[in-house]
Amino acid sequence: MSTEQEKTFVEFFKPNQRLIHKICKIYTDNAEDHKDLFQEITIQLWRSFPGFKGESKFSTWMYRVALNTAITLFRKPQKKQMQAAEIDLSSITVEYEAYEDDEYKLKKMYQAIYELSDVEKALIMMYLEDKPYKEIGEILGITEGNARVKMNRAKNNLKTKISTK
Repeated sequence: MSTEQEKTFVEFFKPNQRLIHKICKIYTDNAEDHKDLFQEITIQLWRSFPGFKGESKFSTWMYRVALNTAITLFRKPQKKQMQAAEIDLSSITVEYEAYEDDEYKLKKMYQAIYELSDVEKALIMMYLEDKPYKEIGEILGITEGNARVKMNRAKNNLKTKISTK
């Protein structure tokens, strides 16, 4: 990757890293796994960035890579383990920003989200980010109408889980 591409990656990555934290939060249940998944997603984004064509918004592309990485790594944890990677990042600096939420309701919601299926987790997270259905469909590779149907089911499932806690 060229120096210019590295700079561009950091410029795009920095303001969007909170969405990675949110993905990590719904796919992990402890701080160490959160950090590991954050690192793995960042590495996958870094490796994939030269292929980013700009045909969609960076955040849309970032969601897709991050969700695919999280789902792949945590769907069958006994079969797939995160592997350490050797990458020379000496020429760039990206600071890890802590993501904390101490409010009871938020914790309760995250607990309920954690119990959802992988696709429902992704849908709810994008809903909370106010993503339009068209973009949700693009990220998940489904139609806008299918995204609406799946979203309604996911919201109902989440309401049920929250009300029983």
